[in-house]
Amino acid sequence: MTTSSEQQYIELYEQAREMIIKHAPESMNVVRDQAFEDFKAQGFPSKKVERYKYTDIAKLFAPDYGLNLNRLDIPVDPYQAFRCDVPNLSTSLYFVVNDMFYRGMRNEEGGTRIPQAAPSLPEGVVVGSLCDYPELVSKYYTKLAKTGEDAITALNTMLVQDGILVYVPKNVKVDRAIQVINILKATPQNAQRVVPDLMVNRRVLIVLEENAEIKMLFCDHAADDRNFLATQVIEAYVGENASLDLYCMEETHHKNVRVSNVYIDQQANSRVNHNVITLHNGITRNKLDLTFSGEGAECQCYGCVIADKQQHVDNNTLITHRVPHCTSSELYKYVLDDQSTGAFAGRVLVEHGAQKTASQMTNQNLAASREARMYTQPMLEIYADDVKCAHGSTVGQLNDAALFYMRQRGISLQEARTLLQQAFINEVVDKMSLEPLRDRLHYLIEKRFRGELNKCAGCKLCR
Repeated sequence: MTTSSEQQYIELYEQAREMIIKHAPESMNVVRDQAFEDFKAQGFPSKKVERYKYTDIAKLFAPDYGLNLNRLDIPVDPYQAFRCDVPNLSTSLYFVVNDMFYRGMRNEEGGTRIPQAAPSLPEGVVVGSLCDYPELVSKYYTKLAKTGEDAITALNTMLVQDGILVYVPKNVKVDRAIQVINILKATPQNAQRVVPDLMVNRRVLIVLEENAEIKMLFCDHAADDRNFLATQVIEAYVGENASLDLYCMEETHHKNVRVSNVYIDQQANSRVNHNVITLHNGITRNKLDLTFSGEGAECQCYGCVIADKQQHVDNNTLITHRVPHCTSSELYKYVLDDQSTGAFAGRVLVEHGAQKTASQMTNQNLAASREARMYTQPMLEIYADDVKCAHGSTVGQLNDAALFYMRQRGISLQEARTLLQQAFINEVVDKMSLEPLRDRLHYLIEKRFRGELNKCAGCKLCR
């Protein structure tokens, strides 16, 4: 039975289909109608669906959000307004404003865009709009993110009009990290009124050919004090002997809802390092589907969450070992205060024939108040007999003995709590391979626990 939450998106697509298609490339339009049919068939998942049991998806999508389907200009020059809070990272910097790849600002007469200087990249490497590379997009788009298997992916695919493509050809190593700043802003150029609620749909396609290597950092920021709903789908193809470091950091605000699905496919002897960092948010739901398609591959998946007030963070992972001799490791840590809610559901699936699999899954959680709630569900599903797999989870409070010991030495209760929380969460940060980001995160996390980090300290967008 179709609910009102679903019906408004069905009607939206039926009424605005031509406008959506007009402002999107054929490589994305060709799968749009099928995604619509898949969304109608599935509807939003209820909490009875195993992978969505901790977040009420239909409720998140119930408000009547506005969408910028006609691609109106957004009055922001991020190169001038944004100053990265991770100095000395020396990244190649790109921006996505809401769900549009940022190409530059229009001139004063409103004519042709003034392009920004593109960062220097190795020959053959592409970082740009999905609209500009139809052949590459057609080859890989929606091959991992199957719309018939997830309603959020289907909804994103039927509404998305632009996105970012990252392509690294065979044997190319990108030494300089790629940083993508996702900026949420609700006021279009020459708008008669400010849109109170805005929905954006982002798409990311990452393709690494054989022996390719890249490090990527995605940062989410909100530039307006408005209600935002952001859906995001990331597809990452990691070729044989390729290496991908993927960092996703959220620093938005309490009015932001973020629903992100990440799909990763690994070929033989490839390496993936996936990190999710939630420092400020409203409601966040992250899903990771990672599949080993070639032998000898390995992945490390880390997550750290700091939540307070009424914030909600739900991380759901599925790692599928389809072939032998692959290694996966997961470590997710949460610190929850006030009336915040956290959830972690991780599943490792070892299919028939995937012998010599090694897998370790750990979820550790600290409830700093009696009102905080944590739901944890680590799972192993194994159909091979020669494997080494383990999982574990803990939920606890601050150590009273440690607090007493620190207070006996003149440290205030609040300072002692802050130091213990930092020490707990920093285990995840210390495992990040991007050293400048790791060092900066230690500083940001300290400020977060002290209540000083209300937004990215170097960002002028919210001032």
